[in-house]
Amino acid sequence: MLGRIASAVLPAAGRLTVTTDDAAGAGPAPGSIVAANHTSTADPAVVLAALHRLGVSPVALAAAGLWRIPLLGRLLTREGYVPVHRGDPRAARALDGAVAALASGRTVLIYGEGAIPRRRDSGEAAPRPFRGGLAHLALATGAPVVPLGQAGARRICSGSRTRQLAGLLTAPVRRPPLHVHIGAPVRLTGDRAAATARAHEAVTCAWRTAAARLGERPPR
Repeated sequence: MLGRIASAVLPAAGRLTVTTDDAAGAGPAPGSIVAANHTSTADPAVVLAALHRLGVSPVALAAAGLWRIPLLGRLLTREGYVPVHRGDPRAARALDGAVAALASGRTVLIYGEGAIPRRRDSGEAAPRPFRGGLAHLALATGAPVVPLGQAGARRICSGSRTRQLAGLLTAPVRRPPLHVHIGAPVRLTGDRAAATARAHEAVTCAWRTAAARLGERPPR
């Protein structure tokens, strides 16, 4: 349902295009981990709409605070999303939930950076270093990691709360271009540090492709 909602709402805020490294344009296979870059509070709508276009309804790991929003919390639970309690002993349970989702054949969506960057500008920037949870999950389950790079979301919403609100209110007039690129799946091996670096490299490559599709020269 969340994918359908994102697909219905997003066209009012931006113009989304999607590409994949798969010649057939196929989406991530069941039981895959989709690793995406995180740039803005608009990311979930962009990513979910892109995956929905490819016929994929992922289970996402999301900040536990979202469950305190009554209607949204019920939707997240209904969709099987996994709450992440950052800085809390319960944080480890998120990986248990993700393992169970993968075992049942669901696709799991993770933002490797774990948080939105504290930046005021609306430009593109390379993904920041990843946390270790993504690599831990991939190494523990053997699931392939599908890198997803998205660009343009910060043109909808970025910066301070005031600027974010202004961006959301003016997005239907501006309708900025958005692009999501899904790369080829990778198998993570080695220790957690090496696997984390490999996942970051793959997502960064996908992000560069997405940014280039918008006519931007991705910063190094």
